[in-house]
Amino acid sequence: MAHKSASPMLLCVLLLFAPVLPKEIPTIRVTPGETTTLPCKLVKGTNPSVVEWSRVDLFPHVLLFRDGHFHSDDQYPSLQDRVKLTDPQMKDGDMSLVVRDVTVEDSGSYMCYVFTEGSSHRKKRASGAAEDPISIFNLMVYPPGWNINGK
Repeated sequence: MAHKSASPMLLCVLLLFAPVLPKEIPTIRVTPGETTTLPCKLVKGTNPSVVEWSRVDLFPHVLLFRDGHFHSDDQYPSLQDRVKLTDPQMKDGDMSLVVRDVTVEDSGSYMCYVFTEGSSHRKKRASGAAEDPISIFNLMVYPPGWNINGK
């Protein structure tokens, strides 16, 4: 009896329902005292009404821009005066986060959420930003003397 191969339709169904592997989250490695930038960009010409940088383990925010200005009163205390956007005007869609004088306690997963006027997101974060982050980065701050390249 001849062996039959799977039909093209069956292969399509299997591919459709195959588990999706999560995208690897980029890691930025630094040592205490350094300044680092976590990238977050939108399409040029897009005007965000809300930009929120957050960390899962910190409340309230790493950085929040809403209603045309930054809300430092809603910022996690140890990050006040140490974080800013690369370009506070957010020209060219650049909402990258600059963290200066990093400490080991700054290690964690940072997420950039953005809400633009005219978009129709049904799920919102408390800040009004879209539910899915634009970018996610792991920041690893290694104590002095550690090999940050993992070799």
